Amino acid sequence: MKLIFVRSGSAILFSEFGQKPATSGDVVLLSANTLCGSEPEGHITVTTIYLDTDYVIDQVFWQHAGLLQDRLDAQGFAERVYSEPAQILRLGEKRAGMLMPWLDELVERSIDGGFARNFYRMQALWFNVAHVVAPFVNVSPVRISASQRAHIRPTLPRHRQFAPLRAEARRAAELLHQAPAKQWTLHLLAARVHLSPSQLSRVFTDAYGKTPLAYLTMLRAENLAKSLRETDLSIETAMREVGWRSRGHAAQQFRKYVGLTPTRYRQLTLRAS
Repeated sequence: MKLIFVRSGSAILFSEFGQKPATSGDVVLLSANTLCGSEPEGHITVTTIYLDTDYVIDQVFWQHAGLLQDRLDAQGFAERVYSEPAQILRLGEKRAGMLMPWLDELVERSIDGGFARNFYRMQALWFNVAHVVAPFVNVSPVRISASQRAHIRPTLPRHRQFAPLRAEARRAAELLHQAPAKQWTLHLLAARVHLSPSQLSRVFTDAYGKTPLAYLTMLRAENLAKSLRETDLSIETAMREVGWRSRGHAAQQFRKYVGLTPTRYRQLTLRAS
C-alpha cells in the first residue's frame, strides 16, 4: 500500500479511477497491487510512504478489535470497508502543510540505517500522519446486526491467528512473474503448485488481494505499459508479447488497470520524452 503526498506542483494521474488531477495538498492512496501513472504538469514533488499489507491489516484489527475475532476476520473486514483501490484525498495545502515536518523526519530516520533504533519514533510519526489523513479516506459502510454481534467473541491475544504467506501462493506468483505471456488457466497454475483450483484461488487471494488470473492481468498491463514507454513496437505487437491475443480485450483490461487506453498511454509517454 502507498500514500503519495504531493508537496508542490501538479500532475494528471491515471489509474483505476481514470484520469484525475493531483496538486499540492493532495494525497494519493493506492492499495497493494494497484497500478498508477502520472503526467507532471511542469514539475511535481512528492513524498511516498510504503505500508506493508500485513501491517495495515494488523492496524485494522486493533482499531476494530471489539468487532473482530482474529486477524483473518480483519482481512475480510478491511476488504469490505476499504473497497476503492485508488483514491485521491483532497486535504488542502494548509492541512497538508501540517504533515511536512513529520514526513521530513520520517524520511530522515528511514534512510540513516537506524530503523531499529528509531522504531518507536517512526511509529509515532506515522500515527500523527495517519490521524490527519484517515478522515479523508473513502470507506464503505459495514453494518453488523445484533445477532452477528452476539456471536463475535474476541479471543485472548495468545490465541489470535497470524497466518503466514502460503508457499503455494508465493510459488504461483513466481510462476506468473516468470512467464506472464503464457496462456495460464487456473487449473494449469493449480496443477503446478499441487493444489486444487478452488484452494489456489482462496490462498492466493488471501495473500495478494487478487485472484491468480486478476493478478496475471495486472502483470500484463504493467508489462505492456513498460513496452509502450521503452520500445517502438506497435501496440498490437506489444499486446501479443505480453500474452494478450485480442486487441479489444487487451485495451479493455489495460484501461481497467492503468486508467488509459494503450494508444493514449503511448501518446502521453511520447510527449513526455
